[in-house]
Amino acid sequence: MITRQRLNAHAASVPSPIAAARALAGPYRPDRIEDPVIAWMQRGRTVLGLVAVAWLLLAYPLCEGRQDFVLGKLEEMLIGCAIVVVAGALGVGLCIALARAPLGRVYARRLGGPLLALGAPALGVGVIWLMTAALGGDIVSPSDVGPHDITFGLFGSFLGRVFTGLLIFLLFVVATLVCAVLLVAAVLFTLAALVIGLNGCFRTGDVHELMPALLSPLLVWSLFGFQLFDGPDVSAPPEVLWAFMLGGPVSVTALSLWEVRRLRSRYGITLGSLLGR
Repeated sequence: MITRQRLNAHAASVPSPIAAARALAGPYRPDRIEDPVIAWMQRGRTVLGLVAVAWLLLAYPLCEGRQDFVLGKLEEMLIGCAIVVVAGALGVGLCIALARAPLGRVYARRLGGPLLALGAPALGVGVIWLMTAALGGDIVSPSDVGPHDITFGLFGSFLGRVFTGLLIFLLFVVATLVCAVLLVAAVLFTLAALVIGLNGCFRTGDVHELMPALLSPLLVWSLFGFQLFDGPDVSAPPEVLWAFMLGGPVSVTALSLWEVRRLRSRYGITLGSLLGR
């Protein structure tokens, strides 16, 4: 029993890619006002969105292949990151410029959280690219090594080269397994960082509690405009596609307005308090 508890404790202490993504992309500011109802509603919104996407994919055939669909969704998430970067930079910049002293300096010191949340997906994509290149032999391959003798002729030229070749082969097998594990971990990390980051507007709430509610509608309506020009992902009737495309932006906007109202009524957080006025 004690051994099993120790094993469970050791397993829980091993860092996972999802836990790492949550630590980097999730809100963390210690003195931040966190409303459990708002957090629950945000998680529910994300879950309902994922369920709606799964239902749409199961109910109707894809217009393109699965690989193109996955790449397209990743592209949408990256575009969402870019939108958040631009909108967040403008929003936080305006807050720093318009807020009364010393709030501007306080907001500037809180930019570390959003920068970490934005850097997490970029780090994951970089690792994915590096591991994919390594597995594809674009970095180094057995043919690049050539025949060598690391025994320096101790067992003869032929046996030395055979021994060296086997050792290099084993090293490449181990390196391939390590790269494959890192690739899977990087994919999980990147997806989790994108989902967690987009759900919380990439820790902009660490700057001020109102920032996610103000930026979320801009994000979803920008993605809606992008989808208008990108074409549908599935062969569904127009009324289903429009309901699906409008459902997300409308629900997010309504939830953001409710968040602003709840923060004002429950905690006295208003646009005036954001600017110190």
